[in-house]
Amino acid sequence: MTGEDFQNGQILLIDKSLHWTSFQAVNKMKWILKSKLGLKKIKIGHAGTLDPLATGLLLVCTGKFTKRIEELQGQTKEYTGTFYIGATTPSYDLETEIDQTYPTSHITDDLIQETIPQFLGEINQKPPIFSAIKKDGVRLYDHARAGETVEIAFRKTTIHEFEITRIALPEVDFRVICSKGTYIRSLAFDFGKALQSGAHLIALRRTKIGDYDVKDALDITSFDDSIVRIAT
Repeated sequence: MTGEDFQNGQILLIDKSLHWTSFQAVNKMKWILKSKLGLKKIKIGHAGTLDPLATGLLLVCTGKFTKRIEELQGQTKEYTGTFYIGATTPSYDLETEIDQTYPTSHITDDLIQETIPQFLGEINQKPPIFSAIKKDGVRLYDHARAGETVEIAFRKTTIHEFEITRIALPEVDFRVICSKGTYIRSLAFDFGKALQSGAHLIALRRTKIGDYDVKDALDITSFDDSIVRIAT
């Protein structure tokens, strides 16, 4: 491909690394395209944010294909990851420290499996206080970091598939296929409550967006190498 191809429009599959923000990944790709292909400017954006503590598939659109971002964001997504049962954190993941622990001696494999159906289909879900959603013009995570208490409304979301793939308490591995706007961190928190305990998310990987699969994605280093090969 040439620089013109990227300006005309491409959908690029990127495997985002741990600790990178989605913005950092896209910004790095923009720099690679401009510096290696000699482009003065290039439109580029991603279709669906991944948290810094999540890895996996990031769809990046370039050029005229940035007009397809909203369409791509609306597709179903598949995630795999791990819940830690018996403790919660304010952020519902590892961004913050454990704030409360809960009993787990009553939790059996059967109880875990029996709890799954209540999270299938359309459900009401409350986004985490540590999220980018705005309340009164301010992002929720800014309210949280300022120690402010805000009321967060429930949102409807759809869980198409939810399966437990490994139980090794306190860890439970899962696979979820869900609609746009689903917070897996909130699913972890709510799943812990349903078990009469607590839980938080300790690993998350996005594996699919619609028909796009992370197996076909490149990490940023491999993407850089591919652009160097094009340029030479």
